[in-house]
Amino acid sequence: MKTLIDERRFRAMRSNVAARSAIGSAWWLGSALALAASIAMLFALFWFVLVRGVPALRPEIFVTVTNGISGGLANAIVGTFMLVLGGLVLVMIVGVGSGIWLTAFAGPRMVEVTRFLTDVLSGVPSIVVGYFGYVVLLGYLGWGFSLAAGAIALAIIMLPYVVRGTDLALIAVPQELREGALALGSSTSRSMFMVCLPSAMPGILTSVLLAVSIALGETAPLIYTAGWSNYMPSAAPFHSPVGYLTYVVWTFINQPFAQSHALAYAAAVILMAVIFLTNVVARTVVDVAAQRLRG
Repeated sequence: MKTLIDERRFRAMRSNVAARSAIGSAWWLGSALALAASIAMLFALFWFVLVRGVPALRPEIFVTVTNGISGGLANAIVGTFMLVLGGLVLVMIVGVGSGIWLTAFAGPRMVEVTRFLTDVLSGVPSIVVGYFGYVVLLGYLGWGFSLAAGAIALAIIMLPYVVRGTDLALIAVPQELREGALALGSSTSRSMFMVCLPSAMPGILTSVLLAVSIALGETAPLIYTAGWSNYMPSAAPFHSPVGYLTYVVWTFINQPFAQSHALAYAAAVILMAVIFLTNVVARTVVDVAAQRLRG
């Protein structure tokens, strides 16, 4: 009788193991298929843009401005980098400063509220940010379509990523470094800026670069704040519309002309290349920092 019971238990256990193995194999197969589908869609997107955009990358595109729906992209390329650079300067000051304040100086209640609001801000649609900039910066302050308004709109888009990235990078600094600095007589501020901040810099730079790649692909907030211009952008912060690449992609592809389609695909290729390089730099920074920490 005991032998029969043991045999039944053994069969039940073997059946259970076989079922779990089958379920595990099915999950692995599903995961592999999902990964393959994601990679295939990514490559299809890249191939679609590259096949149409690379032949349109004529040398004169980089040195001539747009002329209606034809010409070049020099004004859009320069305008894009000016807008992103302006937003980057603002977000480095506000975002990194906010992350430092959250980690070292804010009280528990303020930390909780600020982190919650930062997460909410990251989910706000970009067109809402653009409309806010249009009402406040253009309407109330009277700046007009301008470099300053567009840079502030992009800074708002980038802000939550930089704040949370700085916060998480500073939290990840080993507690031993903080305690060692305080034990040697450093103040909280000095230990933060002399010990913690340099150690967290790779993580902070990574979050900044990822925020830049997000800002490079934005169109809606710039339509309401930067406007559009066929001329090279000036250094004037107000009442001076600025051209940018995403406007070319969004607008020119809807025109029924071959030259406008060529410019749209060329602008898309340039944007993809810049975003790709930005992400490569971010990953390189993380890998180099990890190697140094392990060494």
